[in-house]
Amino acid sequence: MEELRKLEKVQRMLSFIDANGLTSSDLDCDRFLAHFLLLFEQPFGMLGIEKKHSLVLDFLKKVNTEILDDLNCFAIDEEKMDVNSCIPSEPQTNNEMEPDFTEMPLISLDAMQRSNSTLEDFCRSYFMFHGMDANCPDSIFKFLPFLSFIESYIYQLDTSNEKNLHMGSQIEENIGERSMYSTYSSDPFHPLISIIQNHGLFTDRISDELKSGLEYWALEVKLCQALARKQKILMEDVIRAIKLKSFDYRVLNLLLYKLTGEEVNELHMEFLSLSEFLVEISDDLYDYEV
Repeated sequence: MEELRKLEKVQRMLSFIDANGLTSSDLDCDRFLAHFLLLFEQPFGMLGIEKKHSLVLDFLKKVNTEILDDLNCFAIDEEKMDVNSCIPSEPQTNNEMEPDFTEMPLISLDAMQRSNSTLEDFCRSYFMFHGMDANCPDSIFKFLPFLSFIESYIYQLDTSNEKNLHMGSQIEENIGERSMYSTYSSDPFHPLISIIQNHGLFTDRISDELKSGLEYWALEVKLCQALARKQKILMEDVIRAIKLKSFDYRVLNLLLYKLTGEEVNELHMEFLSLSEFLVEISDDLYDYEV
């Protein structure tokens, strides 16, 4: 839903550009200008619109071809600073002990930092259903490495989907799944599933929830596209997306049942499913209000 609001702002600025006769013959150019103008709306200390305008004009006068070339090189270097750069280029001497890095999911620090708030909320809201104390360090750290790894991996895929959302009208309806497939081979969750299986924790229900995640990302793109193109949005798609959005909480909860050796409490799962739906609606309403 956050991406819907971002695209709505971009669409509003595109309409503003068109109304003031500032459009070009290239949609990508117009979208770039729309994002650029949106910066003027952002609060930066005590800077007003006129000061920002003057600052930009003075700055652009100083930007020459050499600086632009350096900037381009800087952007390329940033792209290369991917977590995959950690993979050793030379094979290890002991082939029998050599891990298969092509199948090993690697997680960025950014994904771990972004997932932290979800993990904290999960501990506070779900541990009680497993007889665990969220204020007890022993309860938290006993399963934290595994839960953190799972949630960080999901956040990393979510970031991949968000990047494709910013590509605009070139994105097709099913790009949410395709973009992640291209990054994580034919199945974005395959490396993660392999690790869960190796620990004897994988279940059909966890598989179903991961599939729900793929469906949610695809719906997110579909809704964002429709909004950007001023097309009709189906209420059933919105409701479906809200119900699917908390799939990561359900994955963590099902894993916690396996980690603690407990049977899944269906009554708790049903209650938490309804709670997740209401919380998502509440969060969206709060964000719109802000």
